[in-house]
Amino acid sequence: MERTYIKDLGGKVGESVTIKGWISVRRDQGKMAFFDFRDMSGTVQGVVLPGSEAMEIAKDVRTEFVVAVTGLVNKRPEKNIKADVQNGDIELEIQTIEILSESQDLPFELETELNIDTYLDYLPYTLRKERSRAIFKVQAEIIKAYRAFLNSQGFTEFQAPKLIGDDAEGSGEVFEVKYLYDKTAHLATSPQLYKQIMVGVFERVFTTGNVFRAEKHSTTRHLNEYTSIDIEMGFIKDHTDVMTMETKLMQFITDHLQKTCTKEFTFMDSEIPVVPETIPYMKLREAQELIFKETKKDKREEPDLEPEDERWLCEWAKREHDSDFVFVTHYPVSKRPFYTFEDENDLGFTKSFDLLFRGVEITTGGQRRHNYENLIAGAKMKGLNPDNFSYYLQAFKYGIPPHGGWGMGLERLTAKFLGLANVKEAALFPRDINRIDTLLSSNDNKIS
Repeated sequence: MERTYIKDLGGKVGESVTIKGWISVRRDQGKMAFFDFRDMSGTVQGVVLPGSEAMEIAKDVRTEFVVAVTGLVNKRPEKNIKADVQNGDIELEIQTIEILSESQDLPFELETELNIDTYLDYLPYTLRKERSRAIFKVQAEIIKAYRAFLNSQGFTEFQAPKLIGDDAEGSGEVFEVKYLYDKTAHLATSPQLYKQIMVGVFERVFTTGNVFRAEKHSTTRHLNEYTSIDIEMGFIKDHTDVMTMETKLMQFITDHLQKTCTKEFTFMDSEIPVVPETIPYMKLREAQELIFKETKKDKREEPDLEPEDERWLCEWAKREHDSDFVFVTHYPVSKRPFYTFEDENDLGFTKSFDLLFRGVEITTGGQRRHNYENLIAGAKMKGLNPDNFSYYLQAFKYGIPPHGGWGMGLERLTAKFLGLANVKEAALFPRDINRIDTLLSSNDNKIS
């Protein structure tokens, strides 16, 4: 019999069907056995009645067995209907069970509450949790909306390399990789230089892919490998064009999540934010003056915001503008990469921005230097040797328009949408200072 997906069972009342999936729950009640089944489309309850031929096999099946089940779709009695549950008004009367794959003894029940390390140690199993599936359903819809919006705005997607030559940006926090002919390559920390090159090809480009940071962070907001979702766009007036584009993107993503993921947000007890027509914005120095005025904490000489400042500004934006988002612009030249455009009307500060969302910076962006000589001057000012990235500089020799863009971490964005305490929960297989799948050291040596 052809397979029926669980989501379609409501239209099959009175019919015999075959479903395929996992056993989520087994419950024995007297001479009857009840099961909750799940597949990619949803869940349904099934029952093996006394005297059924399926009972013999039913005795042997346990949680996480993979099965093919044939049964009759019945309406539940009125008193047993669960209106707020998928398929809560039907039940599958099981006639046959075929075991497709057995499960060994489980380390713990799937929906058990776990600490983060145990959760990560058993990821091939714990990713099946309803919570995990909700997180990565939302993440999948975010990236789907991201692509759909940018395609609608005339952007072309390209794939940036992950193996690069010299660390042209000079960050020093890169992973080295042994390459051919005794050469040393590096894992890319950003697609930045390549997307700028591609502005000379398509004007508007975006890329989604993994990047790598060899930073020894042990925080709830950092990863050593994450998915960077980047754009670059040509013929801009200044950084405000990029900010306007990102505002429209966030509006599009939140509208899409309202259409596709309300169930997941309800399950996670989180709210989909409303993005205002114009996200509030201020210069870094203005933000620091505001913090001083309101809190008496003097950060006015600091070149960047601290995490507590980001949290405070987001609380202020929500309170004063009913916005979960706030832009902070004009970071010092000293704190931005060599390719960032200096504001000719505010020397020492850049036409750059961070987008803060629910207490955390989720985007760094701005206008870039597009003049060849000016770009070389920016590199030298940072103590970098232009010869190390002559390949990249070719594009600017041959004409690149005024342009800008942003970089955004998909995992951090997902975590803030859903109110997750740790960004590692929003990474399918997180790499951090303590683990690559399994722990890098014993618990005695692990950084907490």
